[in-house]
Amino acid sequence: MGIADPRTTGSNNPGATNVLREGGKKAAVITLLGDMLKGLIPVLIAVQLDMPDEVIAVTGLAAFLGHLYPLYYGFKGGKGVATILGVLLGTHWLLGLGTIAIWLGMAATFRYSSLSALVAASASPVLAWYIIQSPIITVCIAIMAALLIWRHRSNIKKLLAGLEDKIGSKKKV
Repeated sequence: MGIADPRTTGSNNPGATNVLREGGKKAAVITLLGDMLKGLIPVLIAVQLDMPDEVIAVTGLAAFLGHLYPLYYGFKGGKGVATILGVLLGTHWLLGLGTIAIWLGMAATFRYSSLSALVAASASPVLAWYIIQSPIITVCIAIMAALLIWRHRSNIKKLLAGLEDKIGSKKKV
């Protein structure tokens, strides 16, 4: 799309938020959808094949880990927000929509993508247990949430210091 590799500009993250700042809305939407599909498609296949909870949970975890640590980029991937949303949507539509609603509510209220992701990810294991009541799925979602939080540690520092960029802020020149 004629933009710089997002892993070499801005926050150096290949995710939709950095792509939005560096390349615009169209590029960000394509990135968001692509990252969501990484989690959605394999989990949805496992669900449609009526696999046991263990297979569904491990499929989601594997898709998520593949996004965070891709072999073809030297194990340096994204933070996993869109991918975990895809996993959650594939696992149970209500789980995915509930988590997305939390993200959207936080984003509309506070205008921080990272804070929205942290709160939504933290809530996802609770929602999973409430909606699905599967121990293995809940544990795998909790692992994904913990890894997502870990990947956001620089954002957490910036949030605490009041230095985190808000949604819609322009890239700094």
